[in-house]
Amino acid sequence: MTHQQRHPTLFDLGQIVATPAALAVTSHEYRLDCLRRHLTGDWGCVCADDRAVNDDAVKTGERILSAYPIDPAKPSKGFGDNTLWIITERDRSVTTFLLAPI
Repeated sequence: MTHQQRHPTLFDLGQIVATPAALAVTSHEYRLDCLRRHLTGDWGCVCADDRAVNDDAVKTGERILSAYPIDPAKPSKGFGDNTLWIITERDRSVTTFLLAPI
């Protein structure tokens, strides 16, 4: 069984971009791991409401937001300190890595 069969992708990412701040605090490998999780429906540390919105957005074509700790050894609430966001726009033209607002 291939990785693709075990973890099917749920939507198109479009162009993948990142803010300078997100690039500065994460490794390429970590961003790829988070992107794989995002693309396969593991939304990270978002709240239950955001998780449900994301699940619906996969079907309806709305914006998708995932949140992951920048340092996995430390807690993240899905926003604020220690949080990396990945946002895929509703038209699936672009997916952006950025730091969550503090």
